[in-house]
Amino acid sequence: MNYTEQQLTSAVSSGGLRPVLAAIESGVPASMLSLIQKCWDANPQTRPSFNDIVLELDDMLQQRKKMEKEDLSLHQPPISHVHQVMDDVNNLHTYQEKINWSTQGECVSKGASFGVHSGFRMWLDGFDDPLAYHLVLSWGSFATCGRRESMEDMHFLMPFLCNEKDVHAFGIFDGHRGAAAAEFSVQALPEFLKALGSMCSPADALVEAFVRTDVAFRDELDSHRKSRRVFQKDWHPGCTAAVALIVKNKLFVANAGDCRTILCRRGCPVALSRDHVASRPEERNRVVSAGGEVKWQVDTWRVGRAALQVCLSVIFFRF
Repeated sequence: MNYTEQQLTSAVSSGGLRPVLAAIESGVPASMLSLIQKCWDANPQTRPSFNDIVLELDDMLQQRKKMEKEDLSLHQPPISHVHQVMDDVNNLHTYQEKINWSTQGECVSKGASFGVHSGFRMWLDGFDDPLAYHLVLSWGSFATCGRRESMEDMHFLMPFLCNEKDVHAFGIFDGHRGAAAAEFSVQALPEFLKALGSMCSPADALVEAFVRTDVAFRDELDSHRKSRRVFQKDWHPGCTAAVALIVKNKLFVANAGDCRTILCRRGCPVALSRDHVASRPEERNRVVSAGGEVKWQVDTWRVGRAALQVCLSVIFFRF
């Protein structure tokens, strides 16, 4: 049985759903099992306070240390083996800390750019109308991680892109399974967009920037996996994306996933993007036709693992 976050909350609070405790044969201390059971008591008044939990955990930790010390005295491993294990752990920790996905995204995209940015003259000349409406632009952002332990979403605000007064870009990236894809994309996609500014139309540049960002992140992730094999095999971070590009008085919008772009016109909302979700029949048909898998889970259609493996995951099916 799978639950959405809201369904799980409801099942726990009103349906009496509780976790199944591990058997004592599993090696989990009886004191830990007892503490977990007390924390899940149906009566809030009988649950231990936070201070009580800390005290009990501290007692367990001291008991554990005492037992480990006794075990070490009975089974002392060679010193060289201990040092080797500690070195391996430290090296693994250091390597994982070194992966800065924001920096990776910036470096990869700049390395793949075609020389020095030569401006957006092609874009600007295509909309050269002296009688056109002159845009008055204001911008802002707000971000919060909500109930999550860490922020997985990113955004960029780039008014006056490359110091060009009539070109502006804004983007939002909603990460899943960690922030890696969103952190990479928030740096890479604008750089790809700049590089494409003198090569194709604004609409084509947006499409190509999305595709190149997706390919670049997948390649970078695969490279790290192959070089050190630090990551879990089933770790497939990704993100959705929505980017708005303004050229003079023209607005272009691209999206992948369920990031939503809405225009407010005379106080009325106008949808500028369409969610790429499996609950839409045309989306299900598109994914299945491209070799993907769609399943009914709990209360809605969901795309299988294949479409969640890379950044902007189903971008290949979309454009």
